[in-house]
Amino acid sequence: MAQRRAQLDQENISCSICLDLITDPVTIPCGHSYCMDCIKAHWDEEDCKNRYSCPQCRKTFTPRPVLVKSTMLADLVEEVRKTGLQAAPADHCYAGAEDVACDVCTGRTLKAHKSCLVCLVSYCEKHLQPHYDAAQLKKHELVEPSKNLQENVCSHHNEVMKMFCRTDQQCICSLCSLDKHKGHNTVSAAAEMAVRQRQLQGRQQNIQQRIQDREKEVSLKVTEVDVLLSQPEPKTRAGFLKYSREITLDPNTANKYLLLSGRNRKATVMIEQEPYSSHPDRFTDLWQVLSRESLTGRCYWEVETRRREVNLAVAYKNISRAGRSSECVFGGNDKSWALYCGNMSYYFLYNNVQTPVSGLVSSRVGVYLDHSAGILSFYSVSETMTLLHRVQTTFTQPLYAGLWFNYYKDTAELCELK
Repeated sequence: MAQRRAQLDQENISCSICLDLITDPVTIPCGHSYCMDCIKAHWDEEDCKNRYSCPQCRKTFTPRPVLVKSTMLADLVEEVRKTGLQAAPADHCYAGAEDVACDVCTGRTLKAHKSCLVCLVSYCEKHLQPHYDAAQLKKHELVEPSKNLQENVCSHHNEVMKMFCRTDQQCICSLCSLDKHKGHNTVSAAAEMAVRQRQLQGRQQNIQQRIQDREKEVSLKVTEVDVLLSQPEPKTRAGFLKYSREITLDPNTANKYLLLSGRNRKATVMIEQEPYSSHPDRFTDLWQVLSRESLTGRCYWEVETRRREVNLAVAYKNISRAGRSSECVFGGNDKSWALYCGNMSYYFLYNNVQTPVSGLVSSRVGVYLDHSAGILSFYSVSETMTLLHRVQTTFTQPLYAGLWFNYYKDTAELCELK
């Protein structure tokens, strides 16, 4: 019971100036109590104004009241001290170098909770309480703590500048609007702030849009430079062979009717299924297979075919594998490019659109890829190399070589290039 009473009494016997338990307590005429040294120091600062006020209720006294120690209050303070319940404010409540300090605290000051534009004083939570209790103080305008309160006050009329003169582009007080700025275009400071915030948001959006537009122009410039810096396509087979790649077929992608042989370079369509295990990369319905190696940079390879119909392709790894839809067929979507090689003719296939290709039909076809430049070329290879078709595009992922078959016993082989 004594402990509970001490806890309740502690709030009532703390000095609102130093925020500590009262030392040498005195009670002034309005009924509020303080440390004798604290209230003396407070009134010493007011001597030049010839008025003495209560730091809490702001009631003034004339002449300066005589201070007499309150024996009963001193005994109560001593009792609370003996309970050991006194606790200093936490360190994070004290004002640091970057914080706005309470102007009323003495000794170690606390952080300000609000600043008053009428009093031009910043208050901690304890010293701010009278602004919530006293009727006259409730009318004062409280703002977030500010170190520059005087900047909000008119130097001519000593009033808070709550208006803005658009004619002279400056903050003014209400008296200025009737005097020096009479007849000018004036609005409340709050209204002007709202307008400027909207303007600022608009400018920020415009700047952001300009940044995005500029970034797009730089994506395009880089692509153009890449193409310009790309070395020209070779003119002879010897020139292409400089970029030859060791390419093998991936058994995990091969349809079960495809037999891989020749160190996984050759694929043949069989009448019966091969005993491949299930794998998520396997083409389930189409007689297709992809290379194990991904293709970037500049690459060249040749394919020897014995066929009625074979498609030579490049594709992204994320091409669909299950079913017979166009999303799975090489050249039937935007994830693959294919050259159809028939007995009598060629045609190019991309995104399910066929483009006729003229040229000498040969059993060997060379494929040239310049990934960064977006170039894909197909050549008929015999005693000479004849360009069949060239694609200029933008590749966004690594590519994989692919083969597609349409008849039993058709076969194709990735050639070893010396």
